[in-house]
Amino acid sequence: MYNLLSNINPIILALLATLFTFSITALGAALVYFFKKVNKTIMDAMLGFAAGVMIAASFWSLLSPSIEMANTLNMTSWLVATIGFLSGGILLFIGDKVFDLLDKKLTKKEPNIKSFKRCMMLMFSITLHNIPEGLAVGVAFGSIVYSLNGATLESACLLALGIGLQNFPEGTAVSVPLRREGMSRTKSFIYGSLSGLVEPIAGILGALLVLKVQKLLPFLLAFAAGAMIYVVIEELVPESQTNKKKDLMAFFTLIGFTIMMILDVALG
Repeated sequence: MYNLLSNINPIILALLATLFTFSITALGAALVYFFKKVNKTIMDAMLGFAAGVMIAASFWSLLSPSIEMANTLNMTSWLVATIGFLSGGILLFIGDKVFDLLDKKLTKKEPNIKSFKRCMMLMFSITLHNIPEGLAVGVAFGSIVYSLNGATLESACLLALGIGLQNFPEGTAVSVPLRREGMSRTKSFIYGSLSGLVEPIAGILGALLVLKVQKLLPFLLAFAAGAMIYVVIEELVPESQTNKKKDLMAFFTLIGFTIMMILDVALG
């Protein structure tokens, strides 16, 4: 198997690897079909769970790798992380205002959806998060050609596997809240899956532009973290806390955080 893979062009390998990570996102999004009725308590719990997943992913999948990568590239890591993180939050703040203006018009087209804005912000933040992850996989496979940072086929495959498994709860973190807002199961699944479709595109770009993208990755990772944290604080946690059992909802946030933390650290 190793000999077979080693003979394949790194760009093709990057595409195959990111198609794998995308498929795991779609599997996670498919969990929306397991909920026959939209029970408020269950959906609020899943919203809290999604918040926990996103908080953990923001640090272990994005901020921490951003700082480590910046150090490796001899960049000022705290400055890169700070600028990237705040830029991501500011972009979502601007997006928040834009979606406010569009919300009434868009909800007329989808009358069953309670908050089109929340749906779009959630999708946007997860999609942003998947771009640097796809780039990271592409860079890992592209680096094999240049033997950068001791890059090997094994390490690139392990990175793709780790990101893929992390994508399962992230797919769920998009589709279930969309379903909670009143979107149909099929649309929730499609949008949840589409949030991961950027990974194969970013993976190919990362493999093609490995030397240039490598310099941008620390900033992009921190940027995505800021965007995700903004959505968690602005939308997910406050909405989950509207439930009468708000202490239980907070516990589901802890569960989501713990599961994502285990996946990130164990597969690190």
